Amino acid sequence: MGMLDGLLGSVLGKAMGGGQQGNALLDAAMGLLNNSQSGGLSGLLDKFKGAGLGDQAASWVGKGENTPVSGDQVQNALGGDFISQIASKLGVDAGQASGGLAQLLPTLIDKLTPDGAVPAEGNQLEQGIASLRKMFG
Repeated sequence: MGMLDGLLGSVLGKAMGGGQQGNALLDAAMGLLNNSQSGGLSGLLDKFKGAGLGDQAASWVGKGENTPVSGDQVQNALGGDFISQIASKLGVDAGQASGGLAQLLPTLIDKLTPDGAVPAEGNQLEQGIASLRKMFG
């Protein structure tokens, strides 16, 4: 088990108890990052910036410590409808879904930006996401 595998597995375990719900949460998070309609990783970070969470989002990309966010902040940034859709897929309430994403997204984005910058949309980011899907798929 690689370091990233262990780290994300630990985060998923805390976020949703691991197992099927944890994998579904990871799938939802990676869907956000891989969605060209929402702008991928850059678009996701822009949503957090637009919600007044630019410093937190920048910390996830940067090389320092990841600043945490709350489930309420995630719900505000991503929208209640989106969180409700994820909650429905996971079979949990919206608070659990947004709380799980609040724990997962900082680590996931941090690991997809190891050089402290958002990679160009395309090959490098797609390879990172594909690698994560193989580990947890």
